[in-house]
Amino acid sequence: MDTKFSNSSGAPRLGRRAPGRASTLLLSACSLAPIGAFAQSDEPSPVATVVVTAEAVAEQTRQQLQAEQALNPGGVTLVDSDDLYQRNVSNLADMLRYVPGVWAASGSTGDSTFFSSRGSNLDATNYDGNGIKLLQDGLPVTTADGNNHNRIIDPLAARYISVARGANALTYGASTLGGAIDFTTPTARDSAPELYLSGGSFGQVQGHASVGTVNGPFDGLITAEGRSYDGYRDHQQQERKGIYANSGWQFSEALRTRFYLTYLDNDQELPGSLTREQWQDDPRQAEAAAVAGDYHYNVQTWRFANKTVWDIGADSHLSVGVSYEDQQLYHPIVYAPPYFSLLIDTRQRTAGTSLRYDLRLGDHQLLAGVDYSETTNKGGNYDYEPGQRGALQTDVDNRADSVELFAVDRWQFAPKWTVIYGTQGVVSSRDVKNTDAASGVLTNPNDHYNSINPRVGLIHQLTPDVQLFANLSRLYEAPDNFELQDDACGCDKALDPMRGTVAEIGTRGSQPFGDKDRWHWDVAVYYAKLQDEILSIDDPDAPGTSLSANIDDTIHAGIEALFGASLALDAAGSHRIEPLVNITVNHFKFDGDEHYGDNDLPAAPTYAIKGELLYRHTSGFYAGPTFDVVGSRWADFSNRYKVDSYELLGLRAGLTRETWEVYAELRNLSDKNYVAFFSVKDAAAPDDAILTPGEPRALYVGTRLRF
Repeated sequence: MDTKFSNSSGAPRLGRRAPGRASTLLLSACSLAPIGAFAQSDEPSPVATVVVTAEAVAEQTRQQLQAEQALNPGGVTLVDSDDLYQRNVSNLADMLRYVPGVWAASGSTGDSTFFSSRGSNLDATNYDGNGIKLLQDGLPVTTADGNNHNRIIDPLAARYISVARGANALTYGASTLGGAIDFTTPTARDSAPELYLSGGSFGQVQGHASVGTVNGPFDGLITAEGRSYDGYRDHQQQERKGIYANSGWQFSEALRTRFYLTYLDNDQELPGSLTREQWQDDPRQAEAAAVAGDYHYNVQTWRFANKTVWDIGADSHLSVGVSYEDQQLYHPIVYAPPYFSLLIDTRQRTAGTSLRYDLRLGDHQLLAGVDYSETTNKGGNYDYEPGQRGALQTDVDNRADSVELFAVDRWQFAPKWTVIYGTQGVVSSRDVKNTDAASGVLTNPNDHYNSINPRVGLIHQLTPDVQLFANLSRLYEAPDNFELQDDACGCDKALDPMRGTVAEIGTRGSQPFGDKDRWHWDVAVYYAKLQDEILSIDDPDAPGTSLSANIDDTIHAGIEALFGASLALDAAGSHRIEPLVNITVNHFKFDGDEHYGDNDLPAAPTYAIKGELLYRHTSGFYAGPTFDVVGSRWADFSNRYKVDSYELLGLRAGLTRETWEVYAELRNLSDKNYVAFFSVKDAAAPDDAILTPGEPRALYVGTRLRF
């Protein structure tokens, strides 16, 4: 990672990758080869006599991220945002299309996405979004209690996205069942100024413009973005605008700092859920109560962060970061006069800090870190009349904090063999204070959660381009405050944390066949046994209503595979075929439960296959079909309500040049009526309104200009 890049002309050169690269960057030969250091930094150190281009800096950052992942003995994926501009990406589900092991679906509005990794969040569909820790530049976005209720990161606001599944997210400071997603912010040193605009069906228009400067030790980049969407259902409109800014200062070759500022204002209507009969009759309709009650989900967010990196020596590095985020939620969600109405009006603040220290000692690469975060959520639940907030129902004053410490040694004890061993310590607390406004009665579930989570893994470098890996790890996740609020006991007794053990084996790499052809793969197989998984049981006072409870034993197992290739059609290699397919097989079950037996867990499909078969030309032109094959899912824990499997076919094409690119994407060619996601119940009835329809036939086009 010490290679320097130069541009003899002195002018900045626009960074573009080769047109034929697959949508998800796998660990390639350069990332699987032995590396001299594994420290992560937000930018490389400049050399006074060398002009470093944006293309070179971006490539060096990518190689650093890949090298870090090559030392992880489990399922990890790196996504390059350059690939996201070759298709329509408006939400997290679009971004995660070619990340195996993650089930993500969007269908309510643009920023409402259900996502689950290795069986996390299977009963909290589209609500608290727990189970995956979200970070920006290694600093937390997910709250201290583990929920993502108010915040999903815009994929196009990142330069690279690292997805570490399950226990493989230990070095990200994550104690979650599903792992972590870290979004690396673009800077003026690795990204050229650009203008992006896309639009298409259902009134979707989105775009952003960025400008930046590099002046000696200083650099700065600011991006303004906006999105407008009418939606393919009634009462589905969205308006979002935001500003992303960062600036860096290089004190010396060894010391640098960067400041980040984000502002987002997102207003969106909620169309609600449909019964099966309504969905079959007219999937574009909205739930009647959502229209009558004018349901909304409006969030204003601003975030400040700083990260400072000190290269103490050639083999020793220290990084320190701090972040602060403030969110205001205005959320009319229930309107059923004269019985009940609900508007949630709360303000959530999260402060966090992160420290990482890495040291290379001979054949050992040591990494230690600590993350601390604290969240407060204050406000209330109110009566609601469309257009106005009514009387206070419940005063909300919730708090959480979390400390996650870890230490890992990556020891190359023999040629081609590396053992990775370490442990994570978690110390956290939850404190939910809900006061009934009418009676003054306080409900206060609270507890402290502590755990030591060991991990051991092994990597065998079979060839310079191919790895075999395995690991045995402990899983742990404490409940979030939403789960404590909805506890089945309705008392002050807190839920227990989720615990388990997972074993994983796999392989990843890239291999040539013939003179001009190459294929690549990333495959992992895992099996986890969990205790006290937080799911839901039936409320005896309101049958069909799910409340949080600990389940004694469950099993989470699966196969995650991504395969791709680049195949020459002519002797010169100018014409190529590039297939890419993401295959995820899920086996999520109760394990001898006294009520549910060995039933399947709901929400995630039994299998999901997403792929494409593109023709690419060295001129930058590409075109080809895309496909989705998704298995059936249960909508309840009792396994009485099944959501059918579906298949989708699409097309996409585009043209890339050094300074511009265009794309067009046609989705759901046959205009198939399917279910994107749904609310989970204990025992769903045929007439329950729980279904969210998927996107009908749609056409999107976009263009990107780089200056």
